[in-house]
Amino acid sequence: MAILEVYAYPDDRLRNPAAEVTEFDESLGQLVDDLFETLYVTNSIGLCAQQTPDQRAVLVIDVSSDKSAPQHFVNPEILSASAPGLVEETCLSVPDYKASVWRKTKLRVRAQNRTGDTFEKDLSGMEAVCLQHEMDHLQGKLFVDRLSWWRRWRFRQKRAA
Repeated sequence: MAILEVYAYPDDRLRNPAAEVTEFDESLGQLVDDLFETLYVTNSIGLCAQQTPDQRAVLVIDVSSDKSAPQHFVNPEILSASAPGLVEETCLSVPDYKASVWRKTKLRVRAQNRTGDTFEKDLSGMEAVCLQHEMDHLQGKLFVDRLSWWRRWRFRQKRAA
């Protein structure tokens, strides 16, 4: 396993959409393992391949306090979403910044695992929020893009200084 480089704002590579995974081979399994290793060494709860040099549609989450609930999603899609809530978010790619954004707190998702098996899963609370945050990365979006125009402007001004 390896610790991956994580791109940081304003790196333009964060704005690229992820590539759909079509080959479920050893390199995909290695990517999942490397994402988890990077997630845990950075004390984070979610990480997307889109934030690293590997641009495949893969993300990992573990919202447990003891690293006991690892989950990975390949080519994820949201089937349904409900229960909006205002949640405070941070991001490895936007260091030293936190802000509240609106997210759905209940989801039904469909994805594949590292071997290509398709599954559906219900997520709620922080799991649902984390998955949406990482899925935004798959589309080349950051959580700061969800802020009001005024807060985005202030964020950019502070980062430019």
